Amino acid sequence: MTSIELDMIQTAGIGALALLVGMVLTRKVAFLQKFCVPSPVSGGIIFSLLTLALYGWANVEVSFDGTLKDVFMLAFFTSVGFQSDLKVIKQGGKLLVIMLTLLVVVIAMQNLMPMGITRLMGVDPLIGMAAGSISMTGGHGTAGGFASVLEGMGLHGAGTIGMAAATFGLIAGSMIGGPLAERIIRKKLTHEQMQPQDDEIDPAMAGIESDEASPAGREKRVSTNEQEFQQYAKASYCILLVMGGGTLMSWLLAKTGITFPTYFGALILAAIVRNTIGFISYKADDDEDQSSAKWVNAEKLLDMERIISVGNICLSLFLGMAMISLKLWELQSLALPLIVILTSQVLLMALFAYKVAFPLLGRNYDAAVLCAGMCGFGLGATPNAMANMSAVCYKYRYTVKPFLIVPIIGAMFADLINTGMITFFLNII
Repeated sequence: MTSIELDMIQTAGIGALALLVGMVLTRKVAFLQKFCVPSPVSGGIIFSLLTLALYGWANVEVSFDGTLKDVFMLAFFTSVGFQSDLKVIKQGGKLLVIMLTLLVVVIAMQNLMPMGITRLMGVDPLIGMAAGSISMTGGHGTAGGFASVLEGMGLHGAGTIGMAAATFGLIAGSMIGGPLAERIIRKKLTHEQMQPQDDEIDPAMAGIESDEASPAGREKRVSTNEQEFQQYAKASYCILLVMGGGTLMSWLLAKTGITFPTYFGALILAAIVRNTIGFISYKADDDEDQSSAKWVNAEKLLDMERIISVGNICLSLFLGMAMISLKLWELQSLALPLIVILTSQVLLMALFAYKVAFPLLGRNYDAAVLCAGMCGFGLGATPNAMANMSAVCYKYRYTVKPFLIVPIIGAMFADLINTGMITFFLNII
């Protein structure tokens, strides 16, 4: 067996190339658009298939350096921490709290069920964890983030297993969400429930929606290239600063003897910063009168739009590098357990949404649309959830609440809750 080892710069370059290839594919292939497959995944799988061909036919194994991949992963999860605004729970009302509770239950079941299946089949329970909420609710980002943890616990090929499971979940979540909502609407709702009952937005949700829809909101965001550069620079500095502090937080967490993912310290610290900085104010010069000063809330220092954008750029690069690093030949011996676990995950999500979530969410049209979204982010990612809900609303009618609640849960709380739950299960195995 001949081995080719690529350093961190070469790995980053090929990862970026995979990302660009995936972007071209996404624009050209309708299937990828329909199922909201991320560009790094579609492009990266091509490169992982090439390395599989080299391994199988040319007896050549290509190895990639994961140093920069881990840095990009850390930056992304730091941006996720910044999005965890606890004030949103108060604004979201009862429906948001119910959805968060359902999310906790889903994540717990996504880990308990595969662990039971692996025990019955006599295989490593860590395989169940890799195909559990790590790759289902967590998706490719969390699957890559926990790969090193699972490898350290003895699961060979954890990254490949997690990424393969996440890709399956991404497609499955898009395939079942719309049909499930369609069945609920036809079987469970009356004609009166289908009609719009109130065109007004729930007052409890006011302030959550983006003001970009209004002319005044768009006007506010007009800026020069130099201002854009400064805003992205400050966002990058915020992320790097918390990443640095997060290493100390991770060191302190490690002292507890509990296994945490490497990014957990930065994620928690970012969430703490986001939820405490609002209590701080500072003096700033008045734009109109330079001789005077006014007190400004320090939360304005966090440009969340840019922080999210920088985080998403890092996520794309991380995924590109993670996907090219897949060793698909390691899946051969795990084919049957993975098929059983992943099929069970899809059935679990469909039954839970239909039998449990729909009644608890109110047995109305909003509940049906939310069930479509739950299948999307419970098996894939938030974009899948939005696509599922859009497809349902395009056929029937638009409704506001699901499109406010699902992005909040997907962006602010899903990764935070999932990471805590995964950490709990890993430490009781």
